[in-house]
Amino acid sequence: MPDTFTITLIFIILAAAVAAFVRRVTRDKCLKDFASNMVTLEQATGKIIWGTLNVENTGLEFVYPQTHKDKNGHDETSFVLYKHEYPTVTALIRYHDQLTPAKRKARQKQLKLTYHPGPLHRLKRKTLNLFKTVRDSVIEVVNMLISQAKKATPAGALLNSEQKHVTAMKQELVSAVGTAFEPLLEKYIGRKVVLELIRGDKIIEYCGVLKDYTADFIEIMDVDFIAKETQSPRKADLVVPRKCGVVRHLSE
Repeated sequence: MPDTFTITLIFIILAAAVAAFVRRVTRDKCLKDFASNMVTLEQATGKIIWGTLNVENTGLEFVYPQTHKDKNGHDETSFVLYKHEYPTVTALIRYHDQLTPAKRKARQKQLKLTYHPGPLHRLKRKTLNLFKTVRDSVIEVVNMLISQAKKATPAGALLNSEQKHVTAMKQELVSAVGTAFEPLLEKYIGRKVVLELIRGDKIIEYCGVLKDYTADFIEIMDVDFIAKETQSPRKADLVVPRKCGVVRHLSE
């Protein structure tokens, strides 16, 4: 019968393999909702980028509708925003009038399912949230098993010398379990809310339907978005970083 050390070592190897797979395929679900749509990126620097959005675990790609020539005369056809650059994002905007008829129809169906969802949809979400609440227990189990392995020999010396990689593995496992459950936001899902968004030195309020949230982003649908004070509002859906956007009020 395998001893505790062997079981623990096997678990760590399997966990590392799972973490590697998760790191490769997992994408933020708010960002994923905008994938394959024409999306405008607004950065804190004032830079504006727009194109068809591709979402990967390591970042975002915006494919331009046509070739753009930069100030140095280079032809550019896309813009890549890496994951470590997400703090520069103010908002991702999906304007309704930039969507193809097929994308507009798919978006309308998505809104219908989101706004005041039925009991089956609610039950599905509650079930998923139940799994999210076990995340802390998973972390405790991983920490306990790794601590036991450190006390054993010769694996203890190995794990201590590879502490950085062990910590990274635990973080990947946490991500694999899912986004942290947020009770305050959860009861507002599918309802109209007021979002406060920090844009430059101003806080601007937008009213829309709260579709979803993750640890990093909030997704709001059916917003009257004003890009500049001199422009008229346009119907849009938003994905905003939680560091600069907060749901402040229920609006119904």
